[in-house]
Amino acid sequence: MSLPEIVSREEWHAAREELLVKEKVVTRARDALNAERRRLPMVEITEEYVFDGGDGKAGLLDLFDGRHQLVVHHFMFAPEWEAGCRECSAFLDQIGHLAHLEARGTSFAVVSRAPFPRILPFKARMGWTLPWYSSYENGFNRDFEVTLEQSGRLVERPGLSCFLRDGDRVFHTYSTYERGLDGLGSTTSLLDLTALGRQEEWEEPKGRASGLDAPARGDRLRYHDEYEF
Repeated sequence: MSLPEIVSREEWHAAREELLVKEKVVTRARDALNAERRRLPMVEITEEYVFDGGDGKAGLLDLFDGRHQLVVHHFMFAPEWEAGCRECSAFLDQIGHLAHLEARGTSFAVVSRAPFPRILPFKARMGWTLPWYSSYENGFNRDFEVTLEQSGRLVERPGLSCFLRDGDRVFHTYSTYERGLDGLGSTTSLLDLTALGRQEEWEEPKGRASGLDAPARGDRLRYHDEYEF
């Protein structure tokens, strides 16, 4: 095994400070990229998707659960599979308490192409309580490019899609796939993909969170059992 070089504490601090300069450059670049992502245009969703979930049939608007935004995890689970994708499962294990997302007006849901009766036992096995829906009877997966036709057969790929609600109108704002999910899972990393972002005053463009209720503002960070919805 190749291990790092052994140095004195003073040498380590000097090397660390040199690296910190580069890390700050990356942080500023990431902030700029997130702002550019928030400036992306959006597309209205007019298709009447119907999903199967724990409470029966649901439309895409229902997945928002009354909030402003929705982040969908496209979980690879084809109808003929006995269990969900291992990589997608590892990703879902990293999702934290949803209260911090929900306090910022953002819902999180999982969508797979497998029929819901096949999803349910796997979800129970994994011990997940996240909202999970089946798109088996609609074209959601194909429309958002996570079920693709290759060489005459259907293949799955993982992804995340973000949606914004304006009244009863739903808009698609962003999607990312495969390696685009690397490093995601925390509340802030998911909010950075959305049109409203973290809803903090320093973010660009300005004014995105001005219409949200106070409990949803980014400066209202609380213990997850203290939020008032």
